[in-house]
Amino acid sequence: MSTGTIFHSGLGEPEGPVPLPDGSWGVVEMSPETGHVSVISPDGQSKRIVVQTGRSNGMVQDSEGTLWVAESMNPPSLLRVGLDGESEVAMTEGDGVEFLFPNDLAFGPDGALYMTDSGVHRPAFQAALDEGRTDYPIDGRVFCIDLSNMSATLLDDGLAFANGLAFGADKALYVTATVSGLVYRYDWRKDGTLGRREDFADLVDRSRPAGFKGRDGLPVGENGFLYCAVVGQGDVTVVDTNGDVVERIPVGGEQPTNVAFGPKRSGDIYVTVKDAGTLERHHIGVDGLPLLASK
Repeated sequence: MSTGTIFHSGLGEPEGPVPLPDGSWGVVEMSPETGHVSVISPDGQSKRIVVQTGRSNGMVQDSEGTLWVAESMNPPSLLRVGLDGESEVAMTEGDGVEFLFPNDLAFGPDGALYMTDSGVHRPAFQAALDEGRTDYPIDGRVFCIDLSNMSATLLDDGLAFANGLAFGADKALYVTATVSGLVYRYDWRKDGTLGRREDFADLVDRSRPAGFKGRDGLPVGENGFLYCAVVGQGDVTVVDTNGDVVERIPVGGEQPTNVAFGPKRSGDIYVTVKDAGTLERHHIGVDGLPLLASK
């Protein structure tokens, strides 16, 4: 059983938590009033704005200290952001395909950057949600990006709003799809290609009332379990190595957006909660797999 506390509050629709080497935390703030990449102090007491970007989602830090940010609008792109506030658009398309909604990022075993694109322009997706429509076209995608020459390879498409992604203890790639509620698994090959898409887990609590429940970010524990934020369900759903749901960790809002493990030997996860505007800390007694890095 986890125990949770608020590490920092007053954030504008937070996402993309990233542990930084000095013990501070990078987050993005997605609200129209903010649109920031921000850094929270190691004690959680203060925050500084690094740069205003637009509406960023996922974020990772490379081995040189640069932040790579999935920007969902203004324009949909991959951003290169320095902690000194410098920011530039690195890519707006990959493999001849225009980015529509860059969503989340993870480094792979090969040091390449893997990115999901949800596959629909965000304004169209939000308008459809507001109107209760499900007839909007979505072509979610997974890209592999070589940062040495800024080239991208399209690895898969046709996902129902591709969202979070992480590499497991088995080196397989796991990707969540918001609309289907599923986690997919791909065998990862050393040449950077993927095996076929396999259904791995269903994150939705089907016993709860109907309504939009979106699958979002996820990291992997040393135990090989996936810790998946489920927007609209108000929890972090824990999935074991067989794809079975073993726990649902409640958070202080209905819209957890992403999860990251805390420092080694802390046994903590940190969860961004969009509607509460918080970064929460939950002690679960499990450490995360070491984060993969760029080469």
